Amino acid sequence: MTRPRVGFLGVGWIGRHRMQAMIDAGAVQAVAVADASPDAAEKAARQAGCAAVEGLDELLDLDLDGIVVATPSALHAEQALQALAAGCAVFCQKPLGRTADEVRAVVGAARAADRLLEVDLSYRFTEAARRVRELVRDGALGRVYAADLTFHNAYGPDKPWFYDPALSGGGCVMDLGVHLVDLALWTLDFPSVQTVRGRLYAAGEPLGGRTCVEDYATAELALAGGVSVRLACSWNLPAGRDAAISAALYGTGGGAELSNVGGSFYDFEAWRCEGPKREALCAPPDAWGGRAAVAWAQRLAAGERYDPQAERLVAVAETLDRIYGR
Repeated sequence: MTRPRVGFLGVGWIGRHRMQAMIDAGAVQAVAVADASPDAAEKAARQAGCAAVEGLDELLDLDLDGIVVATPSALHAEQALQALAAGCAVFCQKPLGRTADEVRAVVGAARAADRLLEVDLSYRFTEAARRVRELVRDGALGRVYAADLTFHNAYGPDKPWFYDPALSGGGCVMDLGVHLVDLALWTLDFPSVQTVRGRLYAAGEPLGGRTCVEDYATAELALAGGVSVRLACSWNLPAGRDAAISAALYGTGGGAELSNVGGSFYDFEAWRCEGPKREALCAPPDAWGGRAAVAWAQRLAAGERYDPQAERLVAVAETLDRIYGR
């Protein structure tokens, strides 16, 4: 199988991590990198053993099969559109766009260009999430009627653009809540979202019409089939640990839960639950961080083109818009 020729746009920590995961898996030929920081670009180029170029235009001049986008959120949709128009497949950091309209435009462009499009919704690729989803899909939990998901972060982002709603599209919901919405819908095979109610706060006060982003949010979703979903996420929460991440699903035949271990952002375990009893499904270690990127690269190498599953990215973005009341 021929390794696809891939360029990397944005090579900060997460961009370099995803690049290295693809290289280690032998899934791509890293052709070139580009970053707004020349130092970051040179460091990544040395790491990958490839060239550093000035930006997306120069990357697209290199006859690439695909582009990995790991730039600030405000740039994702525009850069993905440009890459797709040039005939490149795209793997993009979340969010794909700041609004459902932006996401819808990118998905439409991927469909028109017949190119593979994926977003780094990486928590789908944890073993814990996969085990919980298998129980749901196999009917082991009976009819699922409720789900509770949380992602609380004792820290906030360290880049100023995260706090500018025009650049980020939103605060903790756009940053963390996107994973919760995606996990809930993905686990349940994307039932339609019938109603959404969101509550947004900044510094302990309702966000209202203030021109800032939320740092704490809750949401209630009513899904087709009678499933009730509750979400909560935050930045800078005094949680007594680095992070509190969990997802629990409850059905007529039992429950299932995944949770991070010891406040870790990376270590997860999962259980099947019956009344007060629970049975372990999986535990760390589980090196899941680069799996989404590697899976995209392997599909690209296999010659896959547009996948209609990309339409589900629009469903997630539409739900986020509704949480924001837009």
